Amino acid sequence: MADANIRIPAEARDRLADIAAAEGMSLRAYLARLADTLLTPAERAARAERARKSLREWNGYNPTDADAANLDAELDRRLREAVDR
Repeated sequence: MADANIRIPAEARDRLADIAAAEGMSLRAYLARLADTLLTPAERAARAERARKSLREWNGYNPTDADAANLDAELDRRLREAVDR
């Protein structure tokens, strides 16, 4: 496997190295594991579409864009209420 150099601020490098050490890993191994566990935007979109399809097949739920926007607005409202308490 070829190595790559990535330029990041020293503070970020040090923080990642501390996290890796706490997990008993080298920074290199930690970053490789991290990369394997994260999804690209395309992978996230594909996973979301599969979930929507499964939900539709399971119970027929198929919200319109307007329904989703209304639900998002309601969630935002409830979160604001919870923060204001």
